[in-house]
Amino acid sequence: MPARMIRSFLKLEAAGGILLICAAILALILDNSPLHTYYNSLLSMKFSLHLGDYGLSKPLLLWINDGLMAIFFFLVGLELKREIVEGQLASISQAILPIVAAVGGMVVPAVIYIVLNSGDTAAMQGWAIPVATDIAFALGVLSLLGSRVPVGLKVFLTALAIIDDIGAIIIIAVFHSGDLSMMSLALAGLVMILLFIFNRMQMRLVSVYVILGMILWVCVLKSGVHATLAGVFLAFMIPMDGKKKENMLSSIEKKLHPWVAYFVMPVFAFANAGISFSGLSLSTVWHPIPLGIIVGLFFGKQLGVFLFTWITVKLKLAHLPPYSNWVHVYGVSLLCGIGFTMSLFIGSLAFDGMDPEYLVEVRLGVLIASMLSGIAGYFILHTCAKNNRFSHTKS
Repeated sequence: MPARMIRSFLKLEAAGGILLICAAILALILDNSPLHTYYNSLLSMKFSLHLGDYGLSKPLLLWINDGLMAIFFFLVGLELKREIVEGQLASISQAILPIVAAVGGMVVPAVIYIVLNSGDTAAMQGWAIPVATDIAFALGVLSLLGSRVPVGLKVFLTALAIIDDIGAIIIIAVFHSGDLSMMSLALAGLVMILLFIFNRMQMRLVSVYVILGMILWVCVLKSGVHATLAGVFLAFMIPMDGKKKENMLSSIEKKLHPWVAYFVMPVFAFANAGISFSGLSLSTVWHPIPLGIIVGLFFGKQLGVFLFTWITVKLKLAHLPPYSNWVHVYGVSLLCGIGFTMSLFIGSLAFDGMDPEYLVEVRLGVLIASMLSGIAGYFILHTCAKNNRFSHTKS
């Protein structure tokens, strides 16, 4: 990945991470103030779109979670395709370390959550909540250290988080799809075929992909499969010529990234981070769901990422990122415990239609674990990098 693109990406993620924090804090303030009624009423307000006898009618919260998050996953798909074609995932030698680290960071937290919630069938629905890493928050914290952290470490975290998102996408597709509508699935399949044909034809009209993407989103939404998956498929159908510096995919990614970093993700955080502390006590933290999330994200992530990375390097299957050491890797392993956006999203899917108290416990667990992981990761990396500075041209 070119150094200039890395710098641009990290600047966006750092600023976006700060905006995410502000949006989450604002949601917490509103939900614990006299304005909490207006905050919740806004998210519950229904918005409808109709075309003849067909239409969609959803509360604002679901428009955000199903619609805006599809845009987020579209961007994730673009980043993933670029990494596969010309970036850190272009060869097995480059990809093996972040892939193995990401797998460890998903498996260990899930196992911990399952062990702590094994006696509660309802709580077990949330087993995937601690497997996710919030790329914006994690890179935002890492970027606060500036040039004192090697670029190779930042690239490693970026690739790891993107692979982590792939795991989240698979989990959503397999475990969080509803009753399937064969008619809607068939229509979605036709649109996918059209997109594939246009991709092979190297169609360059963005408007064609936008229109077909919107139709695909509606079809997938109506099919019972989660609508965010439409964004991922659409991204992989965007033409990309790896020989050109400014191809269609990179152009769309460059234009879309600020919108996702500065609008989509903060809006999602504002809509999903609100939690009323009324009636909560310290004992709530020890309930199986928040405890499973906290232990899974904070302890499970660092254990899984660091241990699997250590094993891979010791077996000489891969090398540490350039100019990095094991303390660097441990700091990054801690930052991977910042689940926030993706963990909240998976939690909203896992307990959809169930007792609202579950979502309160999910938000409490995710907020505590993400805060602990962010502070601990920053402290470790800051201590390690206190006397070091690295050129951002090294990549």
